[in-house]
Amino acid sequence: MKLDKIESLMKLMQEYGVNELSLDTGDGASIELAIGSSIGVPMAMAPAPTAHVVTAAAPAAESADPAVPSNFSEVQSPMVGTFYSAPKPGTPNFVKVGDRVAVGQTLCIVEAMKLMNEIESEVAGTVREILVENAGPVQFGQVLFRIEAD
Repeated sequence: MKLDKIESLMKLMQEYGVNELSLDTGDGASIELAIGSSIGVPMAMAPAPTAHVVTAAAPAAESADPAVPSNFSEVQSPMVGTFYSAPKPGTPNFVKVGDRVAVGQTLCIVEAMKLMNEIESEVAGTVREILVENAGPVQFGQVLFRIEAD
């Protein structure tokens, strides 16, 4: 497939809000396109994704929920994927509401394109809300946790 056709497909994906596209060209070739993803990067070589933390007190960042106290930090999904609250089925969750967390502690896993990405806390504090169901889909920038900072 020629580059101009790929560019056209990517423009259409952006125009219609499509994040992933898989296409079989019919001549034995296929192509997979993803916007904002790390396709083809092995987990060992992929940089660890950083969760986007928005502090409600920051003047430039306004929370979608005006009732969120100013000492709460929101942990957002850095990618589109599937949220997992435990390392594997049948094991305890990484965290639950009321747990104290440290900077760098794993909060959950977001699976994207068969890659398991650990999402770590960027603040020390107490988990006050978990806003996603286990095995549920998440979008880029979606708030996963609210942590009351120390």
